[in-house]
Amino acid sequence: MSPTKRAFDYIVIGGGSGGLAAARRAASYGAKVALIEKTERLGGTCVNVGCVPKKVMFNAATVRETINDAKHYGFTLKDQPDFSWRTLKDHRDAYVHRLNGIYENNLKKDHVEYFFGPAKFVDRTTIQVQDDQLQAKKILIATGGHPIYPKVPGAELGIDSDGFFDLEELPKKVAVVGSGYIGVELANIFHALGAQVSLFTRTDHILRHFDSCISDTLIKEMEATGIKLVRRSGVTSVAKTEGAELPLNVHYTVEGDSNEHTDAFDCVLWAIGRAPNSRDLNLEAVGVPINAKGFIEVDEYQNTPISGIYALGDVCGHLELTPVAIAAARALSNRLFGGSQFADAKMDYTNVPTVIFSHPPTGSVGLSETEAQAKYGATNLKIYQARFTAMFHSLTDHKPPTFFKLITQGPEEKVVGLHMIGRGVDEMLQGFGVAIKMGATKKDFDSCVAIHPTSSEELVTMR
Repeated sequence: MSPTKRAFDYIVIGGGSGGLAAARRAASYGAKVALIEKTERLGGTCVNVGCVPKKVMFNAATVRETINDAKHYGFTLKDQPDFSWRTLKDHRDAYVHRLNGIYENNLKKDHVEYFFGPAKFVDRTTIQVQDDQLQAKKILIATGGHPIYPKVPGAELGIDSDGFFDLEELPKKVAVVGSGYIGVELANIFHALGAQVSLFTRTDHILRHFDSCISDTLIKEMEATGIKLVRRSGVTSVAKTEGAELPLNVHYTVEGDSNEHTDAFDCVLWAIGRAPNSRDLNLEAVGVPINAKGFIEVDEYQNTPISGIYALGDVCGHLELTPVAIAAARALSNRLFGGSQFADAKMDYTNVPTVIFSHPPTGSVGLSETEAQAKYGATNLKIYQARFTAMFHSLTDHKPPTFFKLITQGPEEKVVGLHMIGRGVDEMLQGFGVAIKMGATKKDFDSCVAIHPTSSEELVTMR
């Protein structure tokens, strides 16, 4: 039986944030759009196993920390509050399920036709999905990525960041292997909710792609609150002991120490990186190249080398952030279907704000100090810094740090980098991101009247 052939103006492969944004924007211009998603849940990584459920867990951890601080504000808690990971998981999963339904309803309202199943290229204008062959002169690849496991014996005994959201109970003792933003965020959540946590890092640092002020400050805070950092370490294997309270034995080496070390855990979480979902699309059939890591390389307009085939988001490996994928997707659909006024529409990848939901959270926009020195020279920079205790913690025993760094360049002191760690910075950064995107100078910051008493006022009163 020959496959059913369907004609469209635009085929979008991937029902994550970027794919959904591209499909709906194109449909708003009257394009006939097909969207293909291989899983049964729309929303991609962000909605299902990323930003959204992670933020729910961050909020739960923040509630736990606030309860611990309540006594300093005069509240007497007669009994230690009980915490149910399973109840939290049920509420979180129900919320995510509602979002899945909202996305599907939005596609229907926008007249985007939704196909479920794995997609494969047949030729440059044809995609096979189950028993259907979809055809279009414009095809977008927005298939995202997935977490990877190390190639060590027993790796399958651990879980990845997707598996974190499948946990039915809070583990007693967790090994988090990897010190990027995913590892750091999940280690902090585990710890704040009551687990004993060891974070394994290959170097002396964490968050190596961020300004050193964030890494250095957060390491001290994590260790001060009881998270164990296993520096310059490499896990060599994981083995299971049946019936033990902590059944997973992690074997690892430490640089400069000839002995192999072993520690027992009941959960091992791999957070060593992500890989693009590009290898099952049959891209070789149409000549779309991928690099050694599997990423699809595109130009500034999201064009692949093959005319009519585009790619964006995590499958391209550049600024793997949900809002970046959404912005790139809308710009692309504007250019393809929005008329001549959008002929040059493209995503601007400079000065993209980003937040890490650690404890305390961090925020960055623009260049790190190291990047700014490489670009402008150290003598052309002026650095402003402020370190203090947020007013909320003025009454508490534990005083998490707040640290702000402003990097300015040239005689006009244009702000080229802003880096923050501390209570509430995740909500502060957006407005300052707008200012920096507009080219604000230190003088512009200084001319804004401070809102007192707040932590953010330090950014407009630095001297």
